[in-house]
Amino acid sequence: MATFRIALANIPIAATPDESVARAIATVAEAGAAGAGVVCFPECYVPGYRSAANPGASPDPEFLDRAWSSISSAAARAKAAVVLGTERVVAGALRITALVVDANGETLGFQDKVQLDPSEDGRYSPGEHRQVFRTGPLTFGVVICHEGWRYPETVRWAARRGAQIVFHPHFHEPEPGGFRPSTFADPANTFHEKAALCRAAENSCFFATVNCAIEGSPSTSAVVRPDGTLVCYQPYGRAGLLVADVDPADATGVLASRLRP
Repeated sequence: MATFRIALANIPIAATPDESVARAIATVAEAGAAGAGVVCFPECYVPGYRSAANPGASPDPEFLDRAWSSISSAAARAKAAVVLGTERVVAGALRITALVVDANGETLGFQDKVQLDPSEDGRYSPGEHRQVFRTGPLTFGVVICHEGWRYPETVRWAARRGAQIVFHPHFHEPEPGGFRPSTFADPANTFHEKAALCRAAENSCFFATVNCAIEGSPSTSAVVRPDGTLVCYQPYGRAGLLVADVDPADATGVLASRLRP
């Protein structure tokens, strides 16, 4: 059994875009020190997720370029690949995306959010393409928040193309008066964490979902095995790096491969 160590950055929301970069750099260094081969951040961690209540400043491509360069340098120093939840401007339109950087700090590409949540219409534009990435022995895909929760096809697409794990950066805030879980996939909670178990089991791949550390959030960061059982999860609202060892050989992708479209 040759395991591969992954890390999920279950860290607080940054107060400013500059703070988001500083926190990301520090977390990449922490992941490298922990022996992780890849670290994944929540949705739009840099510069921060935009909502109707918090639309943020106008998109700044120059800031993003500087941020990506700094975080890529941190990846090279840590010798850890990075899946960075961020945003980018394409043909004048703002997209939710994940920048993927290898352990040498080289950019492998972007995975844009293809399937937007209805609440994001008007602030963001959808992406158009999907791809898989590779770092060391690990082949992986990325699906972002809503598309992983409600569109199982996005995870299956990656699994059918060899992804042994699918990373799922998301941003999930508590609703006023909403259920506050203390255990993963509590039956009284929303469907979201049950969906994480399903995405792994229905595709015979690992599924790694990562949220910010938010007090009262109905979802947290977790790693799920290819049989749909839980490897580990981060205590709700507690900031920290969630580290797990996965065996890529366990991710056979057999159920995804048996799909007859």
